[in-house]
Amino acid sequence: MEISGSAFNSGISTIQSGQRRVDQAAADIASNALGPQPQPTSAPPANQVNPSPSSAEQSRPDLAESLVALRQGQNEAEAGAKVVKTADEVLGTLIDTTA
Repeated sequence: MEISGSAFNSGISTIQSGQRRVDQAAADIASNALGPQPQPTSAPPANQVNPSPSSAEQSRPDLAESLVALRQGQNEAEAGAKVVKTADEVLGTLIDTTA
């Protein structure tokens, strides 16, 4: 029984980890979608062709990285669910054969 309990715990832990990753990626995507917040700044000097990005733009996560993290979280949660399902099936089989 301990093996099955360990599998359940591992599966649940993996689902929770995947959910946290999805939540963080979703927050990153949302902050990226909002775009840079207006900052009261002075106009760049006339001789500066490409002004450096503001600190708000530099701190925003990359959209591609956030989308990859979102998919990783989804896959992680799905894998955890499969572990829990398999542990449940194994436990059901054990109960059926011992009864």
